[in-house]
Amino acid sequence: MLDLAKGWASRLEGPRMNNDQLILFGLLILVFGFLIWGRWRYDLVAFLALVVALALGVVPSDQAFAGFGHPATVVIALVLIVSRGLSNSGAIELAARYLIDAGRSLTAHIGIMSAVSATLSAIMNNVAALALLMPLDLQTAAKAKRSPALTLMPLSFASILGGLVTLIGTPPNIIIASFREEALGEPFSMFDFAPVGAACALVGVAFIAAFGWRLIPSARGEKHSGQELMNLKGYIAEVKVVEGSPAIGQLVRDLDKQADEAEVAILGLVRRGRRLPGFSRRVEIAEGDILVLEAGPEAIDKLVGALKLAYIGADRPDGTLTGASDLGFVEVVVPEGARVEGRTAFSLRLLYRQGVNLLGVSRQGAQFRDRVRRLTIRAGDVLLLLGPNERLMEVTQWLGCLPLAERGLQVIRRDKAGLAVTIFAVAILMASLGVLYLPVALAAAAALMVLTEIVPLRQVYEAVEWPVIVLLGSMIPIGAALEASGGTALIAEGLLTLSAGASPALVLTLLMVVTMTLSDVLNNTATAVIAAPIGLELAQALGVSPDPFLMAVAVAASCAFLTPIGHKNNTLIMGPGGYRFGDYWRMGLPVEILVIAVGVPMILLVWPL
Repeated sequence: MLDLAKGWASRLEGPRMNNDQLILFGLLILVFGFLIWGRWRYDLVAFLALVVALALGVVPSDQAFAGFGHPATVVIALVLIVSRGLSNSGAIELAARYLIDAGRSLTAHIGIMSAVSATLSAIMNNVAALALLMPLDLQTAAKAKRSPALTLMPLSFASILGGLVTLIGTPPNIIIASFREEALGEPFSMFDFAPVGAACALVGVAFIAAFGWRLIPSARGEKHSGQELMNLKGYIAEVKVVEGSPAIGQLVRDLDKQADEAEVAILGLVRRGRRLPGFSRRVEIAEGDILVLEAGPEAIDKLVGALKLAYIGADRPDGTLTGASDLGFVEVVVPEGARVEGRTAFSLRLLYRQGVNLLGVSRQGAQFRDRVRRLTIRAGDVLLLLGPNERLMEVTQWLGCLPLAERGLQVIRRDKAGLAVTIFAVAILMASLGVLYLPVALAAAAALMVLTEIVPLRQVYEAVEWPVIVLLGSMIPIGAALEASGGTALIAEGLLTLSAGASPALVLTLLMVVTMTLSDVLNNTATAVIAAPIGLELAQALGVSPDPFLMAVAVAASCAFLTPIGHKNNTLIMGPGGYRFGDYWRMGLPVEILVIAVGVPMILLVWPL
């Protein structure tokens, strides 16, 4: 160990550690630290790092925004638009529904759902595949009267594994293919990932279905966080005391009789924006005060009518609940990058602008009902919204959230399912045969889906995950600068020192372990951007083919199973499943070990050194 430490020290002190390398390594350490901290969103962190790199001169000014026009960035954006088209057409949803049966055993259900999830993730973005299947899985869990915690994690893990199979299944594959084109003159093709990815997916899905789901903590299987949210006997609402209300001049406790008749609990009073201590029982009510109530929506509406109160933001003059007679509920989960993430319902003016009220929040199985409008929303939270039925799905999309129940028929264009599948299949075939460059084929498919109204024009920009685009566009110039400065060569030398005298196969395994570990705590896109040039440097230093090392990075960067922050799919299921941060590694660690155990031999077989 002492010799290894001396070896590292000599490299750090050597002449090759120039100023550019020091600055870039320092920036990357800060980026990794902020991403792990999670207080600032990853796209902001990456963009600020790019700005600093430009200001310090380590990234040339003419390369400042080269990452935003990079083929990998363009392809990822186009894949998301095409995935929205497949989702809108209902083709995937209809096919999946025929395979769902609440009467099946839990093992059979997990096996079938995992297989479907992995298959869909191979032909579309894996986040989109999970978004399609999660409502179906929750519906099946409700019918079978079991906790969705037993099935959501297997579903998420299977979708991640399925993304390994094709070029478009997951962003790291696209990044690695584009990097190979720049470095070696030719990209990986659509199905170059299939032999290794399919082997890892098959073994992983088989393990998850047969045994892996049993590793989920038993306490999670006893709870249904979403159902508990819907079963709350009371929701928090705030109603305003307006001119002419008989409540004016009375003490809060004087309203007990009417509140009891309406089955409403009065929790307190807000005056001039400040909630008064306790339940404010002895406070005299004045015009402009806000009463904080707890009850069901019908009960709240009854008291509002009896006391001539006004529901905050109501459209109707009589102040009835949300100003609509056709009220409904919807549960939604907050993904990373959603409009509501990091904000409150109050700051979004959700009720005033959209006519929809946030009634409850579930976070890892815990409910927040007191002043929920001022609660800062996080990725993975489950929100309970109340509003006019015709507005709920539109507001869900506006918030950037995903519904946990089947969407209304008006959202799905099932009459165009065949057309959507045909457009997609032809684009993939043309790209696979080399007739069209992949970005051109996907651009044509996206344009056709817009022209045929499978994807409405307004949804084109909504479909693109702009935080991911900003992250990738910002990290690519930094990664290129690190490679040009010799920084990646320095990291490669360090890994070779760690594995001194070892075979290339062992170095390949070490690269997978390091990349997979990084991906568990960082965004997989950022991990792929940094690890790809390191893999190339390792191959060149060993004098072997770079292809197996690039393939190892692609597989490892996508396989983030130990935490809920390594992959978006793991974040999405956290709220609906009621999972804790430490639940993921129990099933995730064996899956990662299996991926390495299967992936390394398959890489060496298909892509020999």
